Amino acid sequence: MYLTRHLTESGPRWAVDGQWLVASFDLGWLMAVPSERARAFIESCKSKGEATGPLLAPVERETEVWASGVTYLRSRDARMHESDTGDIYDKVYDAERPELFFKCAGWRARGPGEHIRVRRDATWNVPEPELVLISNSGGEIIGYTAGNDVSSRDIEGANPLYLPQAKVYDGSCSLGPGIILGDAASMAALSIRLRIERDGESVFDGGTGIDQMKRSLQELVECLYAELTMPNGSMLLTGAGVVPADDFNLSPGDHVRIDVGPLTLENPVDS
Repeated sequence: MYLTRHLTESGPRWAVDGQWLVASFDLGWLMAVPSERARAFIESCKSKGEATGPLLAPVERETEVWASGVTYLRSRDARMHESDTGDIYDKVYDAERPELFFKCAGWRARGPGEHIRVRRDATWNVPEPELVLISNSGGEIIGYTAGNDVSSRDIEGANPLYLPQAKVYDGSCSLGPGIILGDAASMAALSIRLRIERDGESVFDGGTGIDQMKRSLQELVECLYAELTMPNGSMLLTGAGVVPADDFNLSPGDHVRIDVGPLTLENPVDS
């Protein structure tokens, strides 16, 4: 099943596999249903008509979007290189406890085709292509989407305590284009690819796979829910294994494409 959220004249509306769900459907309803009943519940919410209208970020306003870091070896190496205190990234990579941080509220996430941003007070900005886990209120993984954890590497590199400023600002997170329902096992072989164009020319193209992650998807979700209640479920970006070269800086006018399995998320860049 493939869930999408569309902009209509009467406001946002959800659809499944190109068919409208009832106009009152809210993703929060699905988040309250045990995973084994999710598909049947969505079937019961189907309505008539083919879904139309621009795609929005597949997240409700009140849903929390979190992120994890240093889950791939390449990410650890990049963070260590950019930071004056690089040993802390080596330690968290090998530690029992993963790095988790709040990325944004659902209302702040950008959707397909919407502008992402680079901070005006930063000099080294990068997109980070990531698998995004959708988990219900009980901490069960029920699906995934694609995400972009836009980051200011020079700000975080100056001091790890600046991570919220490097990671959390207007236009620093995009999600979409929709949600594919499934459990963690169904995501094991997913590939991730990042492509960046500037003035119509490719300036970066690289990829990785979920199988290159050090930590399991379930482990990350369990750590997130260990001491947090998520009544509206959660979105969790699982870390970046594709990192542009150190001399690359994302700039206004660039176009970012992220592929996670069959999903493609594209966003232009603004300042």
